[in-house]
Amino acid sequence: MSVPYIGITDFTTYDQVKRMLEVFKKHSQRGSNRKLHVGVMMSYKTLHGIETQFSKVFPPRVTIASIFASNETFNCLHYADYKGNPNLWQSLYHAIQYGGMGIDALQLDMTWPDPGEVANAVHASRKNLEVILQIGNKAFAEVGDEPGAVVERLRDYEGVISRVLLDRSAGRGIGMDAVGLIPFARAIRNAFPLIGIGGAGGLGPESVDLVLPFAREFPDLSIDAQGRLRPSGNILDPVDWDFVENYVLRALEMFRLLVKNVQ
Repeated sequence: MSVPYIGITDFTTYDQVKRMLEVFKKHSQRGSNRKLHVGVMMSYKTLHGIETQFSKVFPPRVTIASIFASNETFNCLHYADYKGNPNLWQSLYHAIQYGGMGIDALQLDMTWPDPGEVANAVHASRKNLEVILQIGNKAFAEVGDEPGAVVERLRDYEGVISRVLLDRSAGRGIGMDAVGLIPFARAIRNAFPLIGIGGAGGLGPESVDLVLPFAREFPDLSIDAQGRLRPSGNILDPVDWDFVENYVLRALEMFRLLVKNVQ
């Protein structure tokens, strides 16, 4: 079973990682195996040096390896390509290389990418990576928003992915409908008990409680936050690291209380 995490996406420097790791370690529950997920964004355009509105938000590709310098964090490269650009496996392979020695995971922020091409890229990289498949609004829609249909589609990814992230927001700060995601998580857990389950959608210091119904049923749930880690909620604005620190503290406290109640 995958180790659960509390995710922060949009790190751009290692100093930010050090600050959040210090907070995370100081306030983590003793004996917990939950890790700090260090999420770094890359897109097809930033990988290939094509100007985009995200060029000032995502870190330069050559700096990503330095952000993944800690072996105490879960270092995840989020690769975004919702347009289905060609030569997927080659792009993924090169993206992984920019993660350097410290990369632990590759998250696929795309709609049902070809599992064979994903597998080829990871195999060619010769890295022992976890692969996380984001299931977003378009992915849900393509299978009729049915839990059983999501499970059937995921069968193509057996042996390729180790986690799924149920995320209807995709960084836009749209608040999570945790109750609506639970039937999908149940179906996935029943069909693939070893696949880790994560949830995202509008989580931040003032809204992390949105995930509570989901986490109560799945105490090993991983969560990720992005858009709501800045006061404006606009992903094109800089992350507010005081905001992030509050999010980490509230998320840790939420999971601590959940574990206590289970015991």
